[in-house]
Parts: sequence; structure tokens; C-alpha cells
Amino acid sequence: MRKRKGPSKTISITDIARLAKVSISTVSRVINKSPSVKEKSRKRIQEVIEELNFQPSIFAQRLATGKSNVIALVIPRYEGIFYSFYALELIRGIGTLAAALKLDLLLHLTDSRSNLNLRGIGGVIFADVIANRKQLEDALSLGLPSIVINNYVEDLPVSCIAIDNRSGAESVVDYLIGLGHKKIAHITGDLITQGAELRLEGYKRALAKNKIPLRQDYIEKTDYSRGQARQAAQNLINLEDRPTAIFVASDSMALEVMSVANERNLKIPGDLSLVGFDDNPSGLYGPVALTTVRQPLVKMAQDSVKELNVIMNVNKKAPVKKIFLPTELVIRESCQHLGSSKG
Repeated sequence: MRKRKGPSKTISITDIARLAKVSISTVSRVINKSPSVKEKSRKRIQEVIEELNFQPSIFAQRLATGKSNVIALVIPRYEGIFYSFYALELIRGIGTLAAALKLDLLLHLTDSRSNLNLRGIGGVIFADVIANRKQLEDALSLGLPSIVINNYVEDLPVSCIAIDNRSGAESVVDYLIGLGHKKIAHITGDLITQGAELRLEGYKRALAKNKIPLRQDYIEKTDYSRGQARQAAQNLINLEDRPTAIFVASDSMALEVMSVANERNLKIPGDLSLVGFDDNPSGLYGPVALTTVRQPLVKMAQDSVKELNVIMNVNKKAPVKKIFLPTELVIRESCQHLGSSKG
């Protein structure tokens, strides 16, 4: 309910019905654009609404129709989220399609301790599940249409759309091995995220497949921040038997590794081959264009809105879908073939 301009007085649907000399249900049908109201009554009600500058309560309309056009995007809060290429791409993709489908988007940054206020929400998109699984379980227990993106959820009856991070990482290491590299290091993302964990798994799987021993000193764990990426790069470069190639779990961190290498007078790719993950446009504008893994973030985001819209509007329970989206290795300038003298 809104307030009329002028003296403070809350205008309700009851006031409209009294002044228009009709029932409350008739006013409700006019507000909700029901065709079952006589034109004379409709006109009188609309005149009263305009006279009082009445704005119907969105929540009241949802209660009347039993449906809501509001969807929530729940993103686990972390440092630097609004500088994150991943988060911004999700918001862009979801926001664009939500607008096209006339869905209102509510952005909810959350931590694992927060209780989600789901009042008036028609559906929820959970962008990853990081220590906030209970929030997802609560939404499902309420029968609220829900979908998870960037996390493959196997053990709950919820649709999910995820990136094939494991295969994407494996393709990177296979590519570097094909260039003659055997001393391949990996700078991980935050391993509380499924994406970072699966990229590490893909790295290990490719080494094992190619019979290259896994070296723990070649694995540096970070929280996805550029500060920790810088320290990880320094640790690897300072090794007596330093790697000839580094696979980094994000482009943002890979660019920091590139900066450290330049400061140490190491040439990329002459002295060190480097691969990132994301296909962030900023990777095109460093000293050399960054080889990377392209993940279809916008497609994942927009597909989630489409699927959630279907779930929200079907009369019967929609089938649960579990979807993996493939990645693509984008080869640019930051890697080169390793000569036999460096093998």
C-alpha cells in the first residue's frame, strides 16, 4: 500500500470499494485486470483510484493471483564481489533476461548465517552453494521454485546448471603437455568453491593420465584474490626447480602472475607459459594476450532464468534437470612450445 500525496493517510482497497460503491472483490478484480467486471463499474473504480492516487500493493496482488513475478538471485558474499568478472557476468545475464520476461530481480548477497526472507518471492536462483546449503534446503522445503547455477548438486531434487570445470582444467594441462611441458604448476582458487576444487581435480587427472608425477610444491592454494596470487607466483618462481608453465584458476590471478614475472625479468611465454580461466576481456590487454578457458557464464545465467520461469509457471511439478555446460580453450600468446633443452 502507498500513501496519497498531501495529508498522511493510508489508502486501502476497502476505501476504494466504499467510495466506488462496489464490493472489495470487484475492486480486486479490476486491479488484477480480470475481464469479469462490467465496464460501468470498472470505469467508476478507475476514477476513484486516480482521484486518490492509489497504488496497489504488489504483495496484495501476488496474494490475489497466487503468483509472483519477483525472482531472487542469491550470491554468497565474498571479498571484492563487485570487482568479480564472474559475478558481474551473472548479474548481467540474469538481469537482461529477467527484464525481457518481465520478471523483477532481487539481488541478495548472503552469508551462511543469514536467513533468507522469501516473502513475496516467486522463485530463487542460487549462484553457487558455498556454506549456505541450508538456505537452499529451506527454499525447497517451502516448495519455492529454485535453481542452482555454478554448482552441480547431485543429492537434492533441484535443477542445476554448472560449468564443466574439471574437463576445462584437464584441457589446459593436456595442451601444455602437448607443448612439451612437464613442470606444470597450478594456482588454485578458493577450494571451498566447487569450481576451484574441480579445476584442481582436472589438473591432477591430466597429470596422472600423462604419467607425470604430481608435485605438491607446484600447487599453490589461494582465495582467488590478486594479493594471494602474487604471493603464490613468487613462491613458484623462487623454487630451485621452478615450473616452466603455470595454470591459474582465474584470469584475474593470472594477470597478477604475469606482473610478477615481468618484475622478475621473466618473459612470457619465453621463460614461463601461462594459462588462466574465465576469458575475462582484461586478459587481452596485458603485455601478451592471455591463453585461457572460456566458460559460458552469460549462457548459464540466462538459461537459469528460462528454466526458473518454466518451473514457476507449470501447473504440475517440473522435472529436475542436471546440466553441465562445456568450456572452450582459447589459445592466444602466453604459451609456447618448450624446447628439448628445457624439458
